[in-house]
Formats: sequence, C-alpha cells, structure tokens
Amino acid sequence: MSLGPVMLDVAGPGLDPAERERLRHPLVGGVILFARNYSTPEQVEALVRDIHGLREPQLLVAVDHEGGRVQRFHDGFTALPAARRLGAIHDENPGRARRLAQTAGWLMAAELRAVGVDFSFAPVLDLDRGLSQVIGDRAFHFDPEVVADLAHACMTGMAHAGMAAVGKHFPGHGGCAADSHTALPVDDRRYEDIYAEDVLPFERMIHYGLAGVMPAHVLYPRVDAQPAGFSRFWLKEVLRGRLGFQGVIFSDDLAMEGAKGAGDVVARGRAALAAGCDMALICNDTAGAERLLEGLGAHDDPVSHLRLVRMHGRAATTRRELIAGADHREAARALRQLA
Repeated sequence: MSLGPVMLDVAGPGLDPAERERLRHPLVGGVILFARNYSTPEQVEALVRDIHGLREPQLLVAVDHEGGRVQRFHDGFTALPAARRLGAIHDENPGRARRLAQTAGWLMAAELRAVGVDFSFAPVLDLDRGLSQVIGDRAFHFDPEVVADLAHACMTGMAHAGMAAVGKHFPGHGGCAADSHTALPVDDRRYEDIYAEDVLPFERMIHYGLAGVMPAHVLYPRVDAQPAGFSRFWLKEVLRGRLGFQGVIFSDDLAMEGAKGAGDVVARGRAALAAGCDMALICNDTAGAERLLEGLGAHDDPVSHLRLVRMHGRAATTRRELIAGADHREAARALRQLA
C-alpha cells in the first residue's frame, strides 16, 4: 500500500478503534498531532509507535513545533524561542544568530525524532512586515535575505537530527493582516513585488535542498483568481516550474476559513490536489475528514508517493541517550535563555 494524499488528526492521547480503521484507509498518508495528543514524552512516543505500526509504509507523523507561540509539546520538551528572537540577534551579531538557529533546528528535530515524530512543519519563511498578527514573531525577520540565512541554518540543524524541513507559507503570508484561520486574507500586490521579496526565501531554501513546502490560504487577486493553495499558477508554474521545486507540497488545513471558498470539503481536497499539492490536510473536523475520504475518489500518483516517503524521519537516538548527552544539555541551556 502506498501513502495516500490525505493527512488527518486524532482526538486524544491514544487511538480509538474508529481512528485505527480511518487511518488504515488507502487515501490516508499521515497524521498531524496537536497539544491535545500530548501529555508526556513517553505517552506521545507510544502514540507515534502505534500510528507507525498500523501499516507499511508507515504513515507520516507531523506536528507544528516551531517554537514561541507555536509549540505543541511542552512538559519534557525544551521551550524554543520564537523565530523573531533570532532575527533580532541577527541585527547585532549574524554569526551568533546563525549558530543559535542551527542549534534550535537541531534541538527541535532531535527531541521530536527521539519520540518518533517524522517532521515538524517548520521553518516559517514568511516576512515579518508588521501586518499579520498570525505570523508576527513566527517570522525570522522582515528582510528576505535574513530570513533565508536563518532558515538555512535551522534546516541544517534539523537535517543533522534526521528531519526534513517544510517551509511555509508560500508565496508569503506576511503581506496582509487577516488570519486565514478565520478569514480569507487578500494581498493586492503585483506578482513582480511578491516574487522579488516574499518568494526569495523559498527560492534560496529550494536551492539549499528544502524537502517540503506549505502554501498559504491567501488570495493574490492581481496574480490569480484562486488562493495560493488551490492555484495551479502558484504551485505548478511558479513553485514547480520557475523555482524547480521537486519536494512535497502540503496543503494548509482545508478546514480553515481561508480554504472554504473552494467549496465543500471534497471539492477543496480535489482542488488542492489538482493544483499541485501532494498531500491535503484536514484537521479538527472528523465528519469532514470522513466525507473527504468517502468522496475524494481513487488517487494513484507514484511521483507523489516517492516524494512523501522521503519525509520519513531518519535514524534517531533514544530519548534517554539524547537527554544524557552533552550536546543536548548545551543546546537546551543556550535556547532556554532566549525562550
């Protein structure tokens, strides 16, 4: 069985029989975890092991674990600084900021890999323009070159811990105020301006070997009539064509308000995949997830499957060995001072 094009969530710290059955559906390819799925490192490790044991190849297990405001696991995990804290350090000492960004990427990935999580949806490549509250300090900086510099360091650290990186939110969520969780943000800038500024970190990171990209539920009406996550222009012509991206494209959550203009949940899933996404996320909507699995129809894309299997985490140390190591102690001490 190949990995399907749908990523779902689960309700709690363990799987119930209905969830086990749902995750065995051939259209499912992954699970995203939230804070409600976590109580202790031992508990979440058992949950991930259970998910991985359901089928072969193993379902991907992901989490949003950027640091700052967006960190799903806390007790037993190191508190990571918001990305913008590293950007502020870069203004005074770029070399130190790069070292800290690499340390943060390594520590985040090492702690997640030690409990079996395959990858985090990180780093954020948006620009902090002072407009978007939902992005805000999740962005490294307002300067795209600084964002690319620090994101590259973060990705290098993640790779050393056996984790692939996913950059978000293509082509950039920082140019509008609305939150796509609750509305459809609209960015009225010209394509040339977006490409020269907001797309630059993505271009740099693709050159460095970025494995995954998540597009934004943002409408750029002077460029295309569809939000980026449903836009063939943004995903196929720009991301795949002009930028040469060969990795995985993950949709943002199809249950978000910014996605609902594409129709019902089945229409949204079909539109995201048709536009170029390899995997569509549906979160916090069990009924919607079931409708998507029932209505999406057969999906067999060998190229997408090959891309997806590359997102599996690579060899990781055990949590006990990780915590006992000097590298972990030193990294945690350095980052706690920032967080």
